Parts: sequence; C-alpha cells; structure tokens
Amino acid sequence: MLHTAHEAPAQLGSPNGYEAFVPQNTINYNGNTDPTGDLILNNGTTLHNTIWNGQYASTIIQNHNQIVQLNNQFVGQTDPVNNQPYVNLQDFYVIKGQVPIQQVTINGQPYYVIEVNNINPANIAGFYTYQGGVPNFEVAINTPGTNAAVLPGNSPVFQWTNATGTVAYQTIKYEQYGLNGAGRHVLVLPNETIIPYGAFDNIAGPSLNNYIVVQQVYNSSS
Repeated sequence: MLHTAHEAPAQLGSPNGYEAFVPQNTINYNGNTDPTGDLILNNGTTLHNTIWNGQYASTIIQNHNQIVQLNNQFVGQTDPVNNQPYVNLQDFYVIKGQVPIQQVTINGQPYYVIEVNNINPANIAGFYTYQGGVPNFEVAINTPGTNAAVLPGNSPVFQWTNATGTVAYQTIKYEQYGLNGAGRHVLVLPNETIIPYGAFDNIAGPSLNNYIVVQQVYNSSS
C-alpha cells in the first residue's frame, strides 16, 4: 500500500486536555494492521481518517471486535431492568495531553497518523459508552469540575427509561459476557448530568486513574 509522508509530526490538542480516538475499522499501514477511525480533540474538532500506529494497536482491534460482537448479540433485545431496547456501545481511547500526528497519503487518500509510540503509555486509557455518546464524554472529561463515580448495585439509575439507564446496565452486562473491563461508572458533570461508561482493564494508564479506579459512589434519589 503506497503512502507518502507530508511533514514532521505535529502536536495536536492541549497539554492539559484529553483527546479521544474512536476506532471504526482497520487498515494496513507500514506492514501492520492498525485501527482507523476518528480523533476528537479537546476543543471538539474531529479528525476523520485517523490511524492509530504503535503500542496497543492490536489490543484496540481486539477490544473493538469484542464490542461489535456483543452489540450484534444484544442490540435488538430488551434491558430487563428498565424494559428499554439495548443500544450500540462504542469503545474509545483517551489520551491525556497532546497527540503527535503525521499527515500521510495512502493510495491517494489523506490520513492522520497518531504516532502512539511517542506517547507515554501512562497517559492512555480505554473506555466504552453508547455509540453517540463519545463526543459528550470528551466534552465532559474536558470540563472543569467533572468527576467520576461508580453506581451502587441498587442504584435507581438502572431503572431510568432513557439511554443513561440502559447503558449503565449494559456496561455490566458486557462485562459479564467477557468484555475485558469494568462497568457501572458515570461521569458527573457540574450541572449534575451523568454519562455512563465502562473502563477497559487492558489499556489503563495510571494518569487517568481518576476515571478508572473510581472510589466515589453516585447516589441518586430518583
């Protein structure tokens, strides 16, 4: 597969922000099978046709395939707690700090390549939430005052008849069916909005521990 590099890697995003890679497919790049998808920067800008090149590439492909397989298994069925249909979940990978990007052309198509080996692995962690919710997660994690919490097993959130209730339960369901992660997490925004998510065990950089190893319990009265 022919590819041409345009320039030296640029640092995109904010040194203090969080960027998110959202895998959708794979591509053959420099003899490797790499994940390809979108990169959402901390300011909300989305770069399509982004390649994740380097450490964790095969783990991301494995995680993504597992999510797709579980979606195929469960979407179309009903959440037994809130009686709403299951929704598609999506895996994504958060990078704390700036992202080194190289612009290349592969068979005439421009791509952005994340040079992941230039990123400290302590600053990379994998998560999953509902498919349309990744941009919301990205906004939330970049909002000062947002905290992470864990839902108690008897939380009324699981009975909410909206995507929040469904996804909260679904993250536990996928864990029970072999997904390499832990569900029941929520981001709590300053305005009290919550975003349910799960965290992967196999890509868990310690500088994102506030969102992975969550101690605070979320209590909702209704």
